[in-house]
Amino acid sequence: MTPGRHDADEPLDELDGPGAAERATVSPLPLARDLRSADDRDFPSRTDPLGAALSETIGGPVGRHALIGRNRFATPLRVIFALALVFLALGWVTKSPCLQTVGEGSPAQMVANWDHQRAYYQLCYSDTVPLYGAELLSQGKFPYKSSWLETDGAGDPRQQYDGSPAVRYMEYPVLTGLYQYVSMALAKTYTALSSTIALPKVAEVVVFFDIVALGLALAWLATVWATAKLAGRRIWDAALVAASPLVIFQIFTNFDALATAFATGALLAWARRRPVLAGVLIGLGVAAKLYPLLLLGPLLLLGVRTGRLVEVGRTLLAAITAWLVVNLPIMLLFPRGWSEFFRLNTRRGDDMDSLYNVVKSFTGWGGFDSDLGFWEPPTVLNTVVAVLFVLCCIGIGYIALTAPQRPRVAQLAFLVVAAFLLTNKVWSPQFSLWLVPLAVLALPHRRILLAWMTVDALVWVPRMYYLYGEANRGLPEQWFTTTVLLRDLAVLGLCALVIRQIYRPRHDLVRWSGRIDDPVGGVFDGAPDDPPAWLPRWLRPKSERVPEPGPVPEAAPTADFAGDRRFL
Repeated sequence: MTPGRHDADEPLDELDGPGAAERATVSPLPLARDLRSADDRDFPSRTDPLGAALSETIGGPVGRHALIGRNRFATPLRVIFALALVFLALGWVTKSPCLQTVGEGSPAQMVANWDHQRAYYQLCYSDTVPLYGAELLSQGKFPYKSSWLETDGAGDPRQQYDGSPAVRYMEYPVLTGLYQYVSMALAKTYTALSSTIALPKVAEVVVFFDIVALGLALAWLATVWATAKLAGRRIWDAALVAASPLVIFQIFTNFDALATAFATGALLAWARRRPVLAGVLIGLGVAAKLYPLLLLGPLLLLGVRTGRLVEVGRTLLAAITAWLVVNLPIMLLFPRGWSEFFRLNTRRGDDMDSLYNVVKSFTGWGGFDSDLGFWEPPTVLNTVVAVLFVLCCIGIGYIALTAPQRPRVAQLAFLVVAAFLLTNKVWSPQFSLWLVPLAVLALPHRRILLAWMTVDALVWVPRMYYLYGEANRGLPEQWFTTTVLLRDLAVLGLCALVIRQIYRPRHDLVRWSGRIDDPVGGVFDGAPDDPPAWLPRWLRPKSERVPEPGPVPEAAPTADFAGDRRFL
């Protein structure tokens, strides 16, 4: 019989006798040589009802006496990567109906099957496919150098509101434009090889999409990795980034995963106290999409509060340098094409996903600017958007500087990006990916985040069927704008919860009842408040506000112990 075990065929009384107690304490298996355990790690199967329910599919919550962090294969990061790959695959599957090759001739002459508005009723729309032809990539033209004339429905060239020709250039920032150009070159290389060796003949635009998608998938995996590293003891929170419902519909809709990778990587570099690298990554992120620029605001505010502006200055200088290194050659060689991104954003009206369009949809309001000519900038709308965002930033700045306990970097970053999206005139569906890693790091309440992500992801369905048209048995506009309103209300609710936890840090799961300060803080982590002398008193932390010295009151008569109620 194995020591310490009872054989069912052996009577219990035969186990009694000399040495029985010793045998009962012997382990049936050799004890582990190293009994160290990562017991400070958060265990979703124990602490979260959703995690506990999901864990039942694989055997239930982790045991109380389990050694944590000792599995060399199924580490949390590898499991999270596996989840990410599953959801990235689902993201590709949702686009696959629009990737069917049709037509005859060479792969360059074949096209993707978008007949009968398939992209809308099969929910497979992606900007990547139409942009391949619209921005002259199919002709091998270099972005920012080549231009084309905007045409109307009849194919005739259009004129701007001022009578000049409506000339168009690549509409994306430089790094995203170059990414498309390199992907195009690789797609054309495949086309050339397929005519010389035995390779499947696939429409060139489909190969272009697949190459773009591969790079975006790698960028999202980098986002997941950086989020997991930033989460610290709450590493399983990164599973919400890997398995976000938004990934299914939006990861391959546009090129935003590039910017999220740079932005989240910048936060990781800052957390590891490498401000120059953080600045470089922010600069590269801005060269891909504008939103990583918003991360500098929280760093600047917390730098003022803690007196650590030198490190923030290094980050800012590195960001400007990296941005210039990427942009300056295009800026000097093709200034008209380079400025198209900024020109386009000034002349765009309120997008169908914006809060302004929601108001128009339910009230019949005509908007801030009416009777505008073709490409005429909506001056009033642009001003309103700028003012609202500045007011939100002022409010966030006040919170950052005056809260009794210094807010975490991720909390402020989430608030700033959310304010930008809510007040902006454009909220393309894929922009919601910007919020995913920031929300997970700022507010790691899994059920709340999953509910918001699900609502946000489902906006895609009525959006596509609204574009499909009621005449084609699509959906009315209000079905779509109602889901947009629900999405905006959900994001506002997340902002309210983040602000509540800033003022009530004992409810902040990341701070772990005060045992942790700020995993993303870098030089701010554990730093005391040390605002500069020039900062006015009303902008200083409330814990530092000492009443102004006033006249000393006259001493009251000393009472004896018998008359003092404190001693009764």
